[in-house]
Amino acid sequence: MRAAWKAADIRAGEKQLMATVPEGTLMQRAAAGLAKRCALLLGDRGGVYGARVLLLIGPGNNGGDALFAGALLQRRGATVEALLLAPDRAHKDGLAAFTRAGGRTTLTVKSNVDLIVDGIVGIGGQGGLRGAAEEAVHQIPTDALVVSVDVPSGVTVDTGAVEGLAVRADVTVTFGCLKPALVVGPAAIHAGQVDLVDIGLPWLDAPPAVWVPDASDVDRWWPRPEAISDKYTRGVAGLATGSTQFPGAAFMSTAGALAGPAGMIRYAGVIATDVARSYPSVVVSHRVADTGRVQAWLCGCGLGTDERAREELRAVLGSSVPAVLDADALTLLSDGNLAAWLRRRDAPTVVTPHDREFVRLAGEQVGPDRVDAARRLATRLGVVVLLKGDRTVVATPDGVAWANPTGSPVLATAGTGDVLAGLLVSLLAAGMAADRAAIAASFVHGLAGRRAAAELGAPRASVTAPDVARTLPEAIGSLA
Repeated sequence: MRAAWKAADIRAGEKQLMATVPEGTLMQRAAAGLAKRCALLLGDRGGVYGARVLLLIGPGNNGGDALFAGALLQRRGATVEALLLAPDRAHKDGLAAFTRAGGRTTLTVKSNVDLIVDGIVGIGGQGGLRGAAEEAVHQIPTDALVVSVDVPSGVTVDTGAVEGLAVRADVTVTFGCLKPALVVGPAAIHAGQVDLVDIGLPWLDAPPAVWVPDASDVDRWWPRPEAISDKYTRGVAGLATGSTQFPGAAFMSTAGALAGPAGMIRYAGVIATDVARSYPSVVVSHRVADTGRVQAWLCGCGLGTDERAREELRAVLGSSVPAVLDADALTLLSDGNLAAWLRRRDAPTVVTPHDREFVRLAGEQVGPDRVDAARRLATRLGVVVLLKGDRTVVATPDGVAWANPTGSPVLATAGTGDVLAGLLVSLLAAGMAADRAAIAASFVHGLAGRRAAAELGAPRASVTAPDVARTLPEAIGSLA
């Protein structure tokens, strides 16, 4: 499990560390790590010697990191030039070291460069790039590798928002610890691959802004059958999904649930006969009230919003087992008539809105801070919130949040959310805690989307929900 902290907390930690080491030590450590990563990238393009490198240098320490790194690359035989976007405020020691190493300044962004180092602004930047920085970024050649220093310039560090022009990096070399902009929101896409350089930063006193799960975390949490297990002890998942208008939601949620660890799936809905025909191992009924005992319920995928759907949702909300509320269940909740049922629940509940469903539930836009938005809704409703997106956010009522690192744009197709919801209820039925189940389901769902895309040659080919459901077992197997 990794963690990301906000800028003020990072500065406080750096201040503590700087008091214990000689002046300039942290910058030298950062520059060494940055230069090493740049050298590795250049090695894949023919080597450091003779490579052409351009540094985009803004005021402050990020520019200093880039200049010291540029000096190291210059000494290894690269031809390094620096474009000073604020010449009077360039880092003096860094510029002196760069000049002594043979580096030169330039007034333009040249087209024949192999690598561009973005040292424009760091964690103190606010809003999109303007002025000379904006002009320089617009001139970056499309075929040049771009490495950002600490964070891509122009992103909002504490929220992951991109509210203007920002650098789009191939690699971001960050120092000490992760920042929210590297793991959540549109900024995470701008960061590209993130490499963390250890500069000796101690564990910070403040709690992380957001946690990031690894495959090893999900693998450790994943329920596994034992020699004495049977279909009931492994967990029974109930699905109240689908309708005559949206039958596919029933099939996709069932496929997702079958891929999970639960020992039995029970389906309750109007297309029960069709589900049983497609999935013979699923036990079917026509209503929640007629279904046998389950350990967790999923309600809402393609359920509709008529009176029958309301009755099914009331039955799920009135149960004493964990529940996943998705799609139409969220629409039914948003009118307020069933909100009291949700508040009375003692069992864990997970809601899975995308941005438009979030507006209906919360009465406000998600806004630029997706983590904070998910936290607020989780606290207000007393549930775990899985806010879907390229970097899905999971938040709990006590204010803890995670960002899923495996998301992919290929998952933005009809029915993939039903697959996710089905996998999630299977994890709940198998006994996993609600927050971990939401994190694990998102993580594996993202892996499955990526696998399907790789098999089909996306983005040229479209990835469908059945493709994602088909690759779920492989994704689960890959965790180990």
